[in-house]
Amino acid sequence: MELKRVVVTGMGAITPIGNSVKEYWDGLVNGVSGAKPITRFDATNFKTKFACEVKGFNPEDYLDRKEVRKTDLFAQFAIAASEQAIQDSGLNLEKIDLDESGVIWGAGIGGIITFMEEVKGFVQGNGTPRFSPFFIPKMITDIAAGLISMRYGFRGPNYATVSACASSTHAISDAYNLIRLGKGKVFVTGGSEAAINEAGVGGFNSLQALSTRNDDPSTASRPFDKDRDGFVIGEGAGALILEEYEHAVNRGARIYCEIRGTGMTADAYHLTAPHPEGLGARKVMEAALKDGNIDPTEVDYINVHGTSTPLGDIAETKAIIEVFGDHSYKMNISSTKSMTGHLLGGTGAIEAIASILAIQNGIVPPTINHFTADPGLDSKLNLTFNKAQKRSVRVALSNTFGFGGHNACVILKAFE
Repeated sequence: MELKRVVVTGMGAITPIGNSVKEYWDGLVNGVSGAKPITRFDATNFKTKFACEVKGFNPEDYLDRKEVRKTDLFAQFAIAASEQAIQDSGLNLEKIDLDESGVIWGAGIGGIITFMEEVKGFVQGNGTPRFSPFFIPKMITDIAAGLISMRYGFRGPNYATVSACASSTHAISDAYNLIRLGKGKVFVTGGSEAAINEAGVGGFNSLQALSTRNDDPSTASRPFDKDRDGFVIGEGAGALILEEYEHAVNRGARIYCEIRGTGMTADAYHLTAPHPEGLGARKVMEAALKDGNIDPTEVDYINVHGTSTPLGDIAETKAIIEVFGDHSYKMNISSTKSMTGHLLGGTGAIEAIASILAIQNGIVPPTINHFTADPGLDSKLNLTFNKAQKRSVRVALSNTFGFGGHNACVILKAFE
C-alpha cells in the first residue's frame, strides 16, 4: 500500500507567553519567561508558589457565556487554539468532506479544575449531593475532541489520547498515521491542559517534581543547568491542522511543513523517573527516524523534552548522543520549556509548533536560564543557551516523555 503524504496547513496556540502563534513565537525568540506568582488560587502554604499561567485569556472571545459555563478551562483552551488553526488553514468547511475530517486531541489530566470545584462544593455542603449536571462532561478528558468536532461538524475519527506529557505528540502521531493510511483527509490535532489549581500543584509538589525557586520564578525553569531543581507547571494549548498532501494542494493551501515520521515507545521502568540510560528516549528517536526514512545526519534541530529535572535532562542527552553520534555536536538542541514551563498534555503540540516555526524562520529558539554548567552533561552539545540562534533548519525532531514511561517523537521537514 502506498502511504499518503501528510502536511501541516494551520496552527493555533494559547500559551503562557502569548495567546496566538505570532505572540508565542515572538516570546520564544526573545527568551521571555512565562513564570510568575500563581494567581489562580492562594498558594501561600504551598511549597511552589509560582507557575506559567496563561495571561489575558478571555474564553468569551471564542465561546458564548452559556458555553463557557459548560466547559472546563482545558477545553476552552482547546477550542481557542483549534479556532485559530482552522482560520489559519483557510479551510472552507462547506467544500471539504466532513466525513473525512476528524479530531484527535491530547490531554494528560483533563478537567481537574472542575473536579476539584465540584468535590469542594460537595464537602462544603456537608455531604449533600448537589453536583452540576455538567460535572462529568466538563471533566472527562475526551470532551475537548468532542467539542471541537461538534463546533465544525467533523464526523471522521474522534477521540482523545492520554499519555501524560506525551499525550499531544501521540495525538499528532495518530492523526498522521490515519491520513497516511487513507482513513481521513483533514484532522484537527494537538493538546491542552489546565492543571494549575490546588490539586495539580499540590500533587506535583508531593512528588518533588516542581521547582521551589520561589524567590525568582522567572529563572526557575532552567533545563541543563547544574542548579535545576524541577519543572515549572504550565497551561495552555496547541493545535495543528494536518492534511493529506493532494487534498491540500488541490485547494491551494499554504503548507508549513511535512510530517515525515513518528515514534512511540515505553521505558517499562518506573512510575515517574526516566530510564537512567535514556533507553526509551533512544528507541523512540530511532523509531521516528526509521519511520520517516531520515538519516540522523539530516536532523538540524531537536526540541527536547528538557523539563529541568535532575534525572530527565541527563537521560535525554545520553540518548541523543547514542542515536546521533558525532552529529550530536553539529545540531542545535533546545528546551522551550525554559520559557513556557511544562504544559503537561499540551506540551507536545506547542513544541511541535515551535519546531515548525524554527523551520519556517531559520531561527532556533533558546534554552534560557542557563547560569552554571552541569559537569554531568557533555559540554560539546549546542544546547542553544540563553539566546536564539540563526541557522537553516530543514529537519526538526520534537521529543515528549510522560510519567508511566510513555515516549513519543515527531519529525518535521521543510516542505518540498
